[in-house]
Amino acid sequence: MAMTKSTFSAKKYKKRDMLSALFFVGPLFIGLLIFYLIPMVQSVFYSFTEWGMFGGYNFTGLTNYKKMLTDPEVFKALKNTLTYAIFTVPIAMAISIFIATLLNNKIKGVAMYRMIYFLPAVTMTSAVAMIWKWMFNSQYGIINQFLSIFGIKGPAWLSDSNTAMIALIIVGVWSSLGTSIVIYLAGLQGVPTTFYEAAEMDGAGPIRKFFKITLPLLTPTMFFNLITSLISALQVYDLIFLMYSQTNPALQDVQSLAYLFYKNAFILNDKGYGAAITVVLLILTLVITVINFSLQKKWVHYQ
Repeated sequence: MAMTKSTFSAKKYKKRDMLSALFFVGPLFIGLLIFYLIPMVQSVFYSFTEWGMFGGYNFTGLTNYKKMLTDPEVFKALKNTLTYAIFTVPIAMAISIFIATLLNNKIKGVAMYRMIYFLPAVTMTSAVAMIWKWMFNSQYGIINQFLSIFGIKGPAWLSDSNTAMIALIIVGVWSSLGTSIVIYLAGLQGVPTTFYEAAEMDGAGPIRKFFKITLPLLTPTMFFNLITSLISALQVYDLIFLMYSQTNPALQDVQSLAYLFYKNAFILNDKGYGAAITVVLLILTLVITVINFSLQKKWVHYQ
């Protein structure tokens, strides 16, 4: 009888734990299903269709994908997307690691510095874009005003095809620093101090300790940040939409695949073609992510 009671109680508690787990996980799963999984499946399906001006669609097979193979605008957007990611991610990683290493030391006012560096992460993208758009203004922008002090005539940063991508990369790096610094700071604080104490006993200096201890033990954090930063960079859209108007002559030089999707789906009302572009972007992101995971064994060191 005692065993029966024990078995009944165990089943009761197990059922209650399952319900508690579903209560906490359920909202997240529903959100992922509604806002990510279902739209993703719909986009793949719509990429094989052609939409009319007044709604409704016809199944067209691979027509949209064949069209992309001969569309120079797609290849230009792909080049812009990769250029932005290739420059933004490594530069932001290097600067973030450097700043996080400095903030990991016991310096006066370190809490205030951490707050200041984290501000871009909690600032709305629209505010960030508007501030930088004003700073890059060719007539009264603070950047060109600063260059004029040294007798340098600043360019039209956002409307010149030679500088439009540079301006976008600068804003992208600056806006991603806050989150990256916090992540690296957490990784640095997880490095055991015994390694540094042993290195000091062997006469190692700060630079040698950084490259022989800090950097190798920080590689798991670097790998995590690399994956998340690359995914974010490949999906860049909001900064382009807010900083470069549709009449900007340099828009073609910064237009990403995500922006090209918006243009085709919501401006040109070609939703099927826009969906095909998002599928290409999805495949590109998956391929780059898989490559990074396959290469992690060569440079990521887990304790």
